[in-house]
Amino acid sequence: MATGTRLNAAAPAPLRLLLDGIDKLSRLDGWLGAGCLIALTLLMLAEVIVRALSNVFTWVPADIPVAWEYSSYLMAACFTFGAAMTLRAGGHIRVSLVLARLSPGARRVLEGTAALIATIFIGFMAYAMVRFTWGSYTRGQTSISSDTALWIPQAVIAFGFVLLALQFLARTIQAALGLKLEDESMKVASVAE
Repeated sequence: MATGTRLNAAAPAPLRLLLDGIDKLSRLDGWLGAGCLIALTLLMLAEVIVRALSNVFTWVPADIPVAWEYSSYLMAACFTFGAAMTLRAGGHIRVSLVLARLSPGARRVLEGTAALIATIFIGFMAYAMVRFTWGSYTRGQTSISSDTALWIPQAVIAFGFVLLALQFLARTIQAALGLKLEDESMKVASVAE
């Protein structure tokens, strides 16, 4: 049985399915973020290698024309894709000084209220990003420098926002039901990881 399933075991069946599904999407979210980070690293390394080779061989181009543009897309994807898993793992910045001084009940109320506010805010951001992406798609907008259809990188970022909004919704539900808010199995074991 998966860790997320055990954490949500006390939830009613339909909510448990929803919460477990969001947890699985959050894990996917983290892996996609890691993949984007690897792709970003490889693209930047390729740019450096091409630049160095162009100094030695005149037939090698001086740069990769789409490197900086695609790097910005990948950087944005890293930030949005990693957010949902980071939230579930408890890695987002919080004022722990205040939380440590509260009783468990008051802490749960504060965590639930903060999660509800964040659900509304990030939900609006996700909605706006989906509309923005849809607008780029319907208008056929492309990048000036590479002629890339802009809806593709925008959809990646919108997907990350949607997953973060879903994870905040799950956190709100978990706080209301008295379930564990963080999945320890998603945390890194050490700073080196």
